Amino acid sequence: MTQKTHILARLKSGRGITPLEALDEYGCFRLASVIGRLRNAGHDIVTQTVGGESYARYKMQEFVR
Repeated sequence: MTQKTHILARLKSGRGITPLEALDEYGCFRLASVIGRLRNAGHDIVTQTVGGESYARYKMQEFVR
C-alpha cells in the first residue's frame, strides 16, 4: 500500500492524523501534500488546529465533532 492509501484508510476509519503520526507510522514527510491530493480526488477532509495552531490534525468531515 502507498502512503496515500494508508492515510486514506486511517481517515475513513474515523481516526485523525497529524504530521508527526504520519511520519512515525507511514514514513510520510509531507502529509499536507498527501491531504491535498486526497482533497483533489474528492475526499472531504477538514483541518483542525491543535495546541493553539502549533500543528494540524486532519479528519474526514463526517467524523468531526
